[in-house]
Parts: sequence; C-alpha cells; structure tokens
Amino acid sequence: MNFNLHTHTNYSDGSSNPEDYIKEAIRQGFDTLGFSDHSPVPFKNNFAIREPDLEKYVNTILGLRERYSVPAILLALEIDFIPGITLPIKHYRKLYPFDYFIGSVHLVKNEKSGNLWFIDGPDITIYDNGLKEIFSGDARKAVTAYYRQVQEMIITQKPDIVGHLDKIKMYNRNRFFSEEESWYVKLVEETLDLASSAGCVIEVNTRGIYKKRSETLFPGPEVLKKIRLRNIPVTITSDAHKPQELSLGFKEARKLLIELGFKATWVMTGKEWKEIPII
Repeated sequence: MNFNLHTHTNYSDGSSNPEDYIKEAIRQGFDTLGFSDHSPVPFKNNFAIREPDLEKYVNTILGLRERYSVPAILLALEIDFIPGITLPIKHYRKLYPFDYFIGSVHLVKNEKSGNLWFIDGPDITIYDNGLKEIFSGDARKAVTAYYRQVQEMIITQKPDIVGHLDKIKMYNRNRFFSEEESWYVKLVEETLDLASSAGCVIEVNTRGIYKKRSETLFPGPEVLKKIRLRNIPVTITSDAHKPQELSLGFKEARKLLIELGFKATWVMTGKEWKEIPII
C-alpha cells in the first residue's frame, strides 16, 4: 500500500496546486494521499495558509475528494504549535471536517523574552543566528525549550501525528550539542513517553534525507529504537513540498525500520488508523 500523509501545496509553502499532487500520486500508484498544509499563524510569514484562504483550501480538497476515488484523499492540517500564539487543534476541528492533524514545532519560543527561534527552512544561518540571538548561544537551553514545547503540544493538543520529532537536530550537525548526551536523551525519552500516553502516531519523516539537510531521518535511528521499545505506531511521510517528492526516501525508511525490528507502519483511512505490514 502506497500512501503519504504529510503534503504541502501552494496554499502554504508547497510548489503546486493540490490536483498536481493527486495526478502524481495516481502515476505512482498511491492508495491514500493526505493534504496537510501549515495552519495559519497570526504574524507575517511565507509558509502558512493565510487565514482568509483556509476555507478555500478545505473546499478545494473536499472537492477533489469527490472527483477522485483513487487515491483516497484526506484533509488535514499541520498545526504549527507556538504556546500563547497559535490557535488550538480543537478550534479547527470545530470549523471543518478534518481527518487528522499533524502537530509540529518549527518556531521555538523563548518564554522569558517571547522571541521565536526558527529552526527550519533552507538557510542554516537563520538557525545559527537565532540560537545566538534568542538563546544567547546556549544550545542546551534552546534544545530544552524545543522539547518542552513539543511536550506541551502533545499534552494540550494531542495531535494524531507528531511531526518530525527531532527536527531540532537538522542544522546542528554536532556543532552545538550531541544527541548522545544524557540530558538530550532524557528529553527525547520524556517526549516519547508523553506521545505514547496520548496515543499519538510518530511520523518517520524523510525530507531531511532527500533534501540533504540531515544525515538521518526525523527521527533518527537511536530515537526510532526507543519508539520501537515503547510500541508507538509510526507512519512514513515525505513532507512533500513538490509533487515529485511524494515518496522520496521511502525505500530507505522502510529498510531501516525493518532493520530496527518494526513490522508495520500505520495509515489513516477515513476516520481510523490501519496497520500496514512493511514490505
């Protein structure tokens, strides 16, 4: 079964209109395609759906669902969680018939100053400068703030999927902190325990690999081992921003999951999850 639940269109920071992704999904023999553009945020940006366009986005995806029977088309949002700034998942759940929500952190809030550290995007200097300016170069403090924000998101929002859980490592490249340090490992384990208790699915996100921004998947092998030990369900996603990215890195991800002892991944079908053997 071929599927991807993390897809961005030109309603947010993707390259193309939704139908182009569907046509590519058909070409690749997909069974399910989930659209998950970035939820609106209340400040100027170039990555999220504009609040006035949200209803149009919803209607577009629902209209395409009526036109195409294969692949199954799902409506979702990637919620950019920023405490005290972004709207909760329940707000969007009441407004429209979303099938699921991905919860992610891309902007890390310094609780003392209120300033935001952007950890994503194509420019590594933004990551480096943000760490220096917003967290005074204190990597442990900054990384702790990231994981505490992810943990708060899991506790308060209970997203269906936790997006790129260890995204914080992307531009680190062992320059500022080590993923082997005990304090870092503890933060990861605390986060996974909360995700397990909340019944979240963890995405195995391949974007860092095929964009050559990370040497490992999000999350990496050591974190995946901890996920396996906790029997937390996983789903492989490409975080596609272009139609041709819909399944990039999937072969490598499946191979690694099998090596680590995973037997299955999970896919959303309508309003429920289905377990799919890894082949």
